Amino acid sequence: MDGGWWPRSRELVHELGDLVDHLPAHHGRVVRAHFSPPDWDTASRGIPTATGAITATASPQDGTHLILLTLADRRTLQLLVVPPAMSPEQGEEALLAAATPGYAHSAECLLATVTDSPEHDDADHWTDDGGSWRDAASPTPQQRIDT
Repeated sequence: MDGGWWPRSRELVHELGDLVDHLPAHHGRVVRAHFSPPDWDTASRGIPTATGAITATASPQDGTHLILLTLADRRTLQLLVVPPAMSPEQGEEALLAAATPGYAHSAECLLATVTDSPEHDDADHWTDDGGSWRDAASPTPQQRIDT
């Protein structure tokens, strides 16, 4: 994978047009897109963009969760499609993994891993919340001073 994309909805026409219009210029011009149908509620062959329409095609059995962008110089970018319904933590983790050089797992495996992991890790939080180290029967510091 060359990176990830986290669309806001499952409407391919709107989201893909926005992606193409905002793809960093150093990648070049997108001329075609190949998408995974399970990621989208609606699809269209012609996707309007600021520089003209591009052709979008799908494979009927494709469940890869990738979108392939063919550029004018014939290079292809493979982007993970992060489901819009993912939580912010899950989505950010998926984007980070997709953009990590050398990441060897499939997009489907990556999304399954992110979906199966808890939204927060208890180890990331302090265990001392300012009083959990003592039991309720112990006097507070203020009580010890006053007595």
